[in-house]
Amino acid sequence: MFLHGIGGIRDPERERREWLEALAAGARKAGHADAVSGLTQGWLAEVRFADYSDLFVDAEAQGDQVLALDDQEDAVFLEEFVEALIDELGVQSVERDDRRALAVVEDARSQLPRFDGEAQGVGAPIRVLGRVLTTLLQIPGLRGSAQWASGLPLLWYLAQVGRYLGRQEADGVGRTLDQRIRERVLRGTDPDRPLIVVSHSLGTVVAFEALCGYRGPVPLLMTLGSPLATGAAVLQRLVPQPPRTPGRVERWLNFWDRDDIVVGRPRIQNWMLPNASGVLPVTERVDSDGLWVHSATKYLQQPAVAGPLVEALKK
Repeated sequence: MFLHGIGGIRDPERERREWLEALAAGARKAGHADAVSGLTQGWLAEVRFADYSDLFVDAEAQGDQVLALDDQEDAVFLEEFVEALIDELGVQSVERDDRRALAVVEDARSQLPRFDGEAQGVGAPIRVLGRVLTTLLQIPGLRGSAQWASGLPLLWYLAQVGRYLGRQEADGVGRTLDQRIRERVLRGTDPDRPLIVVSHSLGTVVAFEALCGYRGPVPLLMTLGSPLATGAAVLQRLVPQPPRTPGRVERWLNFWDRDDIVVGRPRIQNWMLPNASGVLPVTERVDSDGLWVHSATKYLQQPAVAGPLVEALKK
């Protein structure tokens, strides 16, 4: 099962094909050329692209929703999330002795608003947070992310993480947004068959919570570009608490790119308890180039990612 992350409305069949093509390219690089046709033609495994993107859209909304951030909880979550990103990027800059990046990080930190929810409303801090992200995107490695020349559109997509973790937006029968997303993702899964999950971005949060209650075997959980361990913004809002590897997961591989702005704390294993079988995430860094390294296809093209995934599919 492929599980997407933040973004707009998806075309699940097109993206399923694109993810498989990217995985096939990575498999070839990893020495699994024999699996390429099986991936692209669909006979190596039954693959489903679990699409929940439409659940973030208000069918009655007028105009452009991208800039419709007017909720106090949006502002509080985004401030926590952006501050966590700044902290982690600062740590990484120090580790790399990258003074230019560190200067950008400190510039961004100095711009952080202090949201108090009073008379100024949420518009002012949201606009400031957009400028903070725009500043962060000037870090040399992140500068190539041309998809996000400005921080404000990216901020709206990051707010999807907060909306999921907000446990609100109930439908007519009382199912909150996060419940409906998990139900959508698990629809059609068979607990009598092994389930391999490849999740990306917000999808890693959804996968983690959905699998915590899943009763079928999960030989491999793969998380790509994950914000799971992002401090108070995400980690402390996960259910259940304290966070631990879902019980039926037999192996968890986590990959991150240091130029991926969505990843807060990349080393998830430092913030997760093992399941009863002792399974913890194993984190590995990959280095992509070109535009927007956060995309799932950029990760899947990496041989370090594709190799173990194809091996699991072959079993």
